[in-house]
Amino acid sequence: MIEILFWTAAAVLFYTYIGYGLLAALLVRLRGRRPAPEAFAEWPAATVVVAAYNEAAYIGEKVRNTLGQDYPSDLRLLVVADGSTDATAEIAREAGAEVLFEPERRGKIAAMHRALAHVDTPLVAFTDANAMLETDGLRHLLAPFADPTVGAVAGEKRVRASANGASGEGLYWRYESALKKLDSQLHSVVGAAGELFALRTPLAEPVEPDTILDDFVLSLRVAEKGWRVAYAPEACATEAPSASMEDEWTRKVRICAGGWQAMSRLRGLCNPFRHGLLTLQYVSHRVLRWTLAPVLLPLALILNIVLAPEAGVYAALLAAQVAFYAVAALGWALREREVPVRGFRLPLYVVFMHAAVFPGVLRFLTGQQSVNWARARRAV
Repeated sequence: MIEILFWTAAAVLFYTYIGYGLLAALLVRLRGRRPAPEAFAEWPAATVVVAAYNEAAYIGEKVRNTLGQDYPSDLRLLVVADGSTDATAEIAREAGAEVLFEPERRGKIAAMHRALAHVDTPLVAFTDANAMLETDGLRHLLAPFADPTVGAVAGEKRVRASANGASGEGLYWRYESALKKLDSQLHSVVGAAGELFALRTPLAEPVEPDTILDDFVLSLRVAEKGWRVAYAPEACATEAPSASMEDEWTRKVRICAGGWQAMSRLRGLCNPFRHGLLTLQYVSHRVLRWTLAPVLLPLALILNIVLAPEAGVYAALLAAQVAFYAVAALGWALREREVPVRGFRLPLYVVFMHAAVFPGVLRFLTGQQSVNWARARRAV
């Protein structure tokens, strides 16, 4: 029985992080790659929305970066600086953006909803104040809308390399990018990152005011309606990694609380009779990571310790697990130091990602998952 439990846990973990990617690649190969959409005969006008609370350090550069985009149609930039107590609104206005400002701070969701009431273009893109784009980023982001089945487009999040303990984040996001490419070719991306994503404006429906992962919920509700969420890997939004592993832990706990909140509101996506392939993608790429994987990782270690006296493959697997967690512990001990070894921080990042689920679930169950805009700007 212990062996059955161990191999079941190992199989689920393997499928979650490797097997699903292999399955998606196989299915894409069998059905053929999705043809690229025809280019727009006439590019539609678009609005870029930036919700910025006390972003004086970034907003000037962000406005110049956005207005300098090589986009072949009318482009409007709308900055919502509600509640800012610094010079965010003044800097954005002087740099050339349209600015909405109210003294009361009501959070990111309220800012997004307020901005949407002013959007009069067919397409709307959302991006963070501290995420910079290449000059052709917006054109790449909006190009997939030439396909009439596409209701939303996810850009690519890139994390600048860093010597601190949070640098494993960049490697993880490169892995995520590869999976998103497969998801998009297979059917639909399952969730956009808030650093850069776009919607057909009529599909940008309000979400609940306490929503944590607004980007995730918005894009998946579009998919739930039968639209595709495409992926534009050339549309890159680059930002710095978390300043420290302590900051990364805080962010991960919040994201996990938001993940459970989102799963409770997107229950319909788990119905394969209604959503078919989208259900496979959603459960495989998202649900398993927030539910079974965090429990099965420590369980596999405990079961492996029990089975280790059997020697052979169990001893080898235990040695591999111990080495993985030892490197993670060493990464934590050296989190403030530069270690010139590629991938050294990744085990620690993976451990954080899974361990954060438990306090995240507690926050969700106790209703303490209210949005903190100061930490919300970099959610997955």
